[in-house]
Amino acid sequence: MNEKVRRCLDEGERELERHKGLRKMTPDQKVAEAHVVKMMLNYNAITDFRDSGHSDWSAIAAFYALYHGLLAILAQRGYESRNQSCTFALIEELITKGELRFLTLADSREIFDRDVSTNIQHSSKILDIREVMQYSTKTDLEEQQFDKVKQRTKQIMEKIRQEIEDVIAQHQENS
Repeated sequence: MNEKVRRCLDEGERELERHKGLRKMTPDQKVAEAHVVKMMLNYNAITDFRDSGHSDWSAIAAFYALYHGLLAILAQRGYESRNQSCTFALIEELITKGELRFLTLADSREIFDRDVSTNIQHSSKILDIREVMQYSTKTDLEEQQFDKVKQRTKQIMEKIRQEIEDVIAQHQENS
């Protein structure tokens, strides 16, 4: 287990209900399914925000759609996260260990990359577009960027769905 994940688990144990880390729990398919529902609500919000004249929020909705998908993956595997960097550290560890078969490190870093060193103003990563829209004064996501964000979000969501279904299939085989 890498040091970041270990620190996140320690934080989760220390702070109990209001923890800001990772907590080991019993794998919970119902919680995973609830995160999938929220993932889909956020995905639909991508278009809803654009259609209501608030396309700057479309990139934020895309990020949170994917984030809730990752929380679903963690819930299935017996983790609760209340910290984005902890969520991504654990997801990347699961990818590196081969425990996730469809998501890649590149997919993860499309959503969250703690080693960002590129000019985010000209990046096409969901993470970078979200940060520009969230923290700048821009209020309109260009149509080309909107299409890219929505398409890439859908592609990564499909991989998340495959990861979730893979765990369900494994449980059915073992039953």
